[in-house]
Amino acid sequence: MSGHSKWHNIRLRKGKQDAERGKIFTKVAREIIVAAREGGGSPDTNLRLRIAVQKARDASMPADNIKRAIQRGTGELEGAQYEEVRYEGYGPAGVAVLVECLTDNRNRTVADLRTIFNKCAGNLGESGSVAWMFHQRGVLSIPADSTTEDDVLLAALDAGAEDIRTEGDSIEVECAPEALPAVRQALTDAGIAFNMAELSMIPQSTVQVEGKEASQVLRLMDGLEDHDDVQHVYANFDIPDDVLQAAGN
Repeated sequence: MSGHSKWHNIRLRKGKQDAERGKIFTKVAREIIVAAREGGGSPDTNLRLRIAVQKARDASMPADNIKRAIQRGTGELEGAQYEEVRYEGYGPAGVAVLVECLTDNRNRTVADLRTIFNKCAGNLGESGSVAWMFHQRGVLSIPADSTTEDDVLLAALDAGAEDIRTEGDSIEVECAPEALPAVRQALTDAGIAFNMAELSMIPQSTVQVEGKEASQVLRLMDGLEDHDDVQHVYANFDIPDDVLQAAGN
């Protein structure tokens, strides 16, 4: 598991996202709108929408909010038009950073992101400068104290899980993007609880970062992830677990 995946789990556990539920709803609603616009309003035939709707339910988003977001995407209701934009850049120590956004104002978004990068000793790069370092995977994270790796393997393997491993206090499951709903359902049917199930961009290699640069990298991640237009941030840093835990506390 990459350092950024560990940091994402720590952010979830420390409750930062729970304290900003309204912001989570906004981000998930945008994802639902775009998914419905591009693939139709039925989760049964639109994989991206199915995953987005499940993510909304995981965040306890009201069903009416989900319905309205789908209707905005299909054109049944009026609303802002969001554009998908991907930005690439570098953080301290040459860490590769991939930022996925949904925005109704591209100029505002790129200006804001450039400011965040610059404040944290990073810089935006050209399109294609770092994207090649990442590949998309389905990722699920399970508390290691709630089950065993063998039980997870037994439940998830036939559903499409391709890699299962214990990382610290989590059991991580990876699968092909299209297998994520089936793996998730298999774990649910087996009574195995998970705290994350989403599509993620996994780095092919990582960069070791320590000291001052580690603090700068984590500040960059926080700044990017907290921006309203940013849906996902991926990076290839590898920061010692004790530093990540200290920052999370």
